[in-house]
Amino acid sequence: MGIRGLMSFVEDYSNEFFTELKLRDTKIIIDGYSLFHRLCFNSNLELQYGGDYDSFANVVQKFFESLFACHICPYVVLDGGCDISDKKLTTLKDRAREKIQAAYSLSVGGGGNVCPLLIREVFIQVLIKLKVCFVQSFSEADRDIMTLANHWNCPVLSSDSDFCIFDLKSGFCPLNSFQWRNLNTIKNTQDYYIPAKCFSLDTFCHYFSNMNKALLPLFAVLCGNDHVNLPIIETFVSKARLPLSSKGRRYQRVLGLLNWLSHFVDPAEALDNVLKYLPKKDREDVKDLLCCSMEEYQPSQVKLQDFFHHGTYICPDALNLGLPEWVLAALAKGQLPPFISDALVLQRTFLHTQVENMQQPNAHRISQPIRQIIYGLLSNASSHPEDTCQNVVPSQSLAFNEVERINKNIKTSVVYAKLLKDHSDLSKLTELPLARRQMLLLEALKVTQTVLEPIPALMKLPIAVTCYWLQTTETKAKLHHLQALLLGMLMEPLHAIINCPGEEDSRTGGAKMLYEELQRVKAPMQPGAKLDLDTAHIFCQWQSCLQMGLYLNQLLSIPLPEPDLTQLYSGSLVHGLCQQLLASTPAESLLSMCPEAKQLYEHLFNATRSYAPKELFLPKAKSNSKKRRQKKKVASQSKNKVVTTSDTSYWCNRSNRFGLLMIESLEEHVETSQLE
Repeated sequence: MGIRGLMSFVEDYSNEFFTELKLRDTKIIIDGYSLFHRLCFNSNLELQYGGDYDSFANVVQKFFESLFACHICPYVVLDGGCDISDKKLTTLKDRAREKIQAAYSLSVGGGGNVCPLLIREVFIQVLIKLKVCFVQSFSEADRDIMTLANHWNCPVLSSDSDFCIFDLKSGFCPLNSFQWRNLNTIKNTQDYYIPAKCFSLDTFCHYFSNMNKALLPLFAVLCGNDHVNLPIIETFVSKARLPLSSKGRRYQRVLGLLNWLSHFVDPAEALDNVLKYLPKKDREDVKDLLCCSMEEYQPSQVKLQDFFHHGTYICPDALNLGLPEWVLAALAKGQLPPFISDALVLQRTFLHTQVENMQQPNAHRISQPIRQIIYGLLSNASSHPEDTCQNVVPSQSLAFNEVERINKNIKTSVVYAKLLKDHSDLSKLTELPLARRQMLLLEALKVTQTVLEPIPALMKLPIAVTCYWLQTTETKAKLHHLQALLLGMLMEPLHAIINCPGEEDSRTGGAKMLYEELQRVKAPMQPGAKLDLDTAHIFCQWQSCLQMGLYLNQLLSIPLPEPDLTQLYSGSLVHGLCQQLLASTPAESLLSMCPEAKQLYEHLFNATRSYAPKELFLPKAKSNSKKRRQKKKVASQSKNKVVTTSDTSYWCNRSNRFGLLMIESLEEHVETSQLE
């Protein structure tokens, strides 16, 4: 939610509406959605290569460490699925279009803010690692946050302007003025506090002629929020002759509405005066809509404090849908994503745009078969007994709508669920034996359990996903793309070796050298520089497969261990590796400095190789004169290549022990790539 222009208005008048706080020794309720967006967009993180999840995880960890240092006890509340009334659908589609434009801008070297695809999952993993209490609301979390904050009499931390409307006992601290990076100490003590500002609703209403705060929900819907955006409201605004302000034109609508409403005693009187300006035939419908929207600012029936005390909470909206208890519990704990509840409740999902090649089909197309199986599992509920009777797949599969990118716009596509005929209905899905759930997952990813046997437990799912990715016809991956991904996956095991107590110096020394070497490879994104769009698109496809593989794994109650996403993928690393794999001269293999990493890489490579197209590994054919000529041409171009970055000189040094890993020479690798 959000009210157009309100947050910038109150921040511009911060001296009037805010009080200074030295925040410490308190509970605080955090709007999780606002926080991870704020940390993602305001920490100078890479956004063009698909996300540096390790860097993002470090920022999140530092944020909460600042809170802990001040004895601030955080409770994070995450948004769930879309509102079951679907009244925000128009707003959601508008935002999806805006994200497409921002992603396009990033893809051509411009600015823009687009969250990497798995940022929410990474955020949750860091919360779990730090033992930060969190809960996921069934739908939008704002009212649940307000109700919990008032129950505990503690402030709310968010960047959502709706919290300027809610009547919060302990106020609202905007993220913009929450100086968590600037810890201060109380004079003559060693006690830390975070400088912050707290919005005062009482001061705000006093500024507007002691306005009744009960009028603010009507102000919100008239000003324009995510629920109400009716042209007929503009009819009222144009006819009402709202008071003009001497403060300037920028906030004319905000100030005009607040000054106009301040003349009324209560919402009923004000609403009657609004309706006077509208055609009689529209008044009842508009009144119903406005009253319904104003309810969004009333306390919630959901008591999230029950979750933090007992591990569960009751949501009347969810109960009325008759969903299985295990699904509701998993949603509350963040063990199932909002994607699942949207598919289950609305039979519609939004596929989030990445920084991809806008001229190619949506990168999510590649993972559609996985989503069809997810939809099938959700469709096969006890409320549809005819679908599961006698293990017969019904002739008419259930249809789901997917809102996806088509070129630089959005389109709603119909996708049919793939109903499986030999498993229990949704309410009994968790009762299936582990082996059966694992088989369902691996069948969906088109990989056998035998191939994954040599793979460490935490890497089985990413490797299974990579095998699926390599098999799909949409993937135009080359060998260096696969190698870059697998090398990037070594970061977590290397980190584990380095930080393992009692390890011998020789083992940790080699791991540390390799870890630092890979860190140096990360590709810096120069201002105005354009992406290698084909490479970016290929990795976006892989991330989409990983996301849906994760979601299916969660729906099946984790038959394969969930990987550590914070170390699994770094966009700037895999893009940097791709550049170096194509541009460096042959040298001794970098992996030789860490035998454990080399052995692990070989296991990963061999597992994925068995599912890759044969053309990915075209042999060197010296008898073919055309190939030899092509090879000489590429070698000549490589020798004459101009070094443009500081990192390249290191890679071109003959003493550099990084080579092409499992390939004999650069020329053979480039030749292979070009022949494909």
